[in-house]
Amino acid sequence: MIDFTSRQLRGFLLVAQHQNFTRAAEALFITPSGLSVLIRELERQLGFRLFDRTTRHVALTAHGSQLLAVARRSVNELDTAMSRIAHAARETDDTLSVGAGLLHAANILPAAIREFRSRRPGVRIQVFDADATSIVERIQAGALDVGFGFFKPAPGIARTRFFRFSLMVIHPEIGPFPRRASMTWSALKGERLILQAPPSPLREVIDQHLTRAGVDARSAMEVNRLDTLIAMVEAGEGTGIVSASTLPVCRHRNVAMTRLVNPAVLVDFYQIRHRGRKLSPAADEFSAFLQGYIARWAGRAGVP
Repeated sequence: MIDFTSRQLRGFLLVAQHQNFTRAAEALFITPSGLSVLIRELERQLGFRLFDRTTRHVALTAHGSQLLAVARRSVNELDTAMSRIAHAARETDDTLSVGAGLLHAANILPAAIREFRSRRPGVRIQVFDADATSIVERIQAGALDVGFGFFKPAPGIARTRFFRFSLMVIHPEIGPFPRRASMTWSALKGERLILQAPPSPLREVIDQHLTRAGVDARSAMEVNRLDTLIAMVEAGEGTGIVSASTLPVCRHRNVAMTRLVNPAVLVDFYQIRHRGRKLSPAADEFSAFLQGYIARWAGRAGVP
């Protein structure tokens, strides 16, 4: 088996082109003696001479002439492939696919992406808006770079806590609820509750705290989508329990948001990715930006 390098082939092609070791060495950025060693090693590996050399003249041998076309084609193909792969790699580095739940994808990501792209206009971002299960499945399959939301542990998924949000109660802006900064879980007794149906990632923790507070949630209205829950509350159909991550929606609807206390409950908002894959530079950069973006609007609103 002949084991030679692309550098040897490039040296051979340059000597054949210039018919001079000094000029060929300059083009390869090595010394003439270094190029001579490179060619002699290639000749030794091949088992035949490539050049007839004199003090004034360098010419291809018959065997060298036969190798010239093959070497030229091989190096050209290698250069073309490397250029194509490098271009594809740059495009991959500047392309990002992001998954988020329907409400967050519609009410947090658009403005965040707009601001991010004003700084990094070359980055292309694709958004996959779906339920948590579908986002996890896409990441497991390698079809999605990163996801943001409330996710449970899953095989092959790396979860990183991205933010923490309080659980809040929402009720109609106009109604029997007096305006106050906080509300206890036990104060929800007798309220018509509207909750997101299982398998909502937060439903289990909400049910646990309702039970501990002696609140019977069995008669609660259940809806699948958070925007439906908020709309039902706005229509006066009951009281909802959501995380503070819904603030960008609630502040544009006729609902009031109050923090639940005794106990105050914080829920983890995660970034998830495929455990076996490193995030691209674009994904890392966008994640860092999004974390700061959320912190800004949450801080302005005074919610953790």
